[in-house]
Amino acid sequence: MISSPIPQIVTHFEARVLTLSLNRPERKNALTLAMYGALADLIKNADMDGEVRVIVLTGTDEFFTSGNDLMDFMNEPEIHEHHPVVRFMEALRDCGKPVVAVVRGHAVGIGTTLLLHCDLVYAADDARLQLPFVNLGLCPEYASSYLIPRLVGQQKAAELFFLGEPFSGADAANLGIVTKAVPWDELTEYAKTKIARLAQQPPGAVRRTKALLRAATRVAVDASLSTEYTGFAAGLASEECKESITAFFEKRAPDFSRF
Repeated sequence: MISSPIPQIVTHFEARVLTLSLNRPERKNALTLAMYGALADLIKNADMDGEVRVIVLTGTDEFFTSGNDLMDFMNEPEIHEHHPVVRFMEALRDCGKPVVAVVRGHAVGIGTTLLLHCDLVYAADDARLQLPFVNLGLCPEYASSYLIPRLVGQQKAAELFFLGEPFSGADAANLGIVTKAVPWDELTEYAKTKIARLAQQPPGAVRRTKALLRAATRVAVDASLSTEYTGFAAGLASEECKESITAFFEKRAPDFSRF
């Protein structure tokens, strides 16, 4: 039986499906380093568990995740191979079993980019996705600088990243970032039906097909991750990022006029 080591990640296993639910509603499901580490271990364990056919990632009704817990993240800003965020990214990216995301509410930053590494994504049509990296003085992460333009085109990708404005689940479906957007009150049943069907498919054939679908972009994704880590680290050390984070905690708009 796979169970979470922390209360901020809730596990539920039923009918060969392991659901990992983000459960930190008091902080809008902002991801701490402990949550990243737990998710990495849970995904790896599920990938090796013969009873698990499908892994599901979801959140609460109002928030999939608001992204990184900035205060916690700044306690360990140096990106390295054992960093909890990197461990999570690699665990999800390398998972051989199908991963399905079910998204309601806000999906900010990595809450959107992690969807690019899931196999199926079902979202409420009024979900609010956002790629606010530039807003924070940072650059894209999780190979999104490579994967997003492939999905939406170069100019639309530039708009999503440069302006960092929210877009809906319905917009995300039209752009190809999510598989399907459905009304909020229909999402649970719709996703449940698709996930149950997936869990009944021949597991070896599913895993082999997933491997083939990912093989063509593997080298490019690895290269993108490497260059993004360098850019993200430079961003974290920048005065622009410091101004953005200071403004966030002071509950004011950042002022980039001096840069």
